[in-house]
Amino acid sequence: MKLNGTHLPLVYADDVNRLGGTIRTVKKNTGVLLVGSKEIGLEVNADKTKYIVMSRDQNAGRSHKLKTDNSSLAKVKELKCFGTTLTNQNCIQEENKNRMKSGNVCYHSVQDLLSSSSQSNNLKIILYKTIILPVVLYACV
Repeated sequence: MKLNGTHLPLVYADDVNRLGGTIRTVKKNTGVLLVGSKEIGLEVNADKTKYIVMSRDQNAGRSHKLKTDNSSLAKVKELKCFGTTLTNQNCIQEENKNRMKSGNVCYHSVQDLLSSSSQSNNLKIILYKTIILPVVLYACV
């Protein structure tokens, strides 16, 4: 299926796709997605479908609604995607806080090993790199 000249992969449950950079493009591409889905025998479940308008402008997307044939899609201010919290303000501070909390929980789970004088520094570094760091940096590019 093509949207505005770009290919759109088949969308499965819990997948998130960016459908455009402007409200107009997103509305158009949502329509194409709905029609294309029907053509291949799929249906978009409006009760389970959410969308978010990400912008530092608080008024962005305020008066716009995305609709299927029968109902409106739910607009949210915050969305969890692949372990990362996206906000409508495109703000990263809350995500950083959540990652640090997760890292602290992880640290406390292995604190006895990291504090032990009987463990080598090399083992402690390996524990840090394999257990704590991936939790904090998950999905970072």
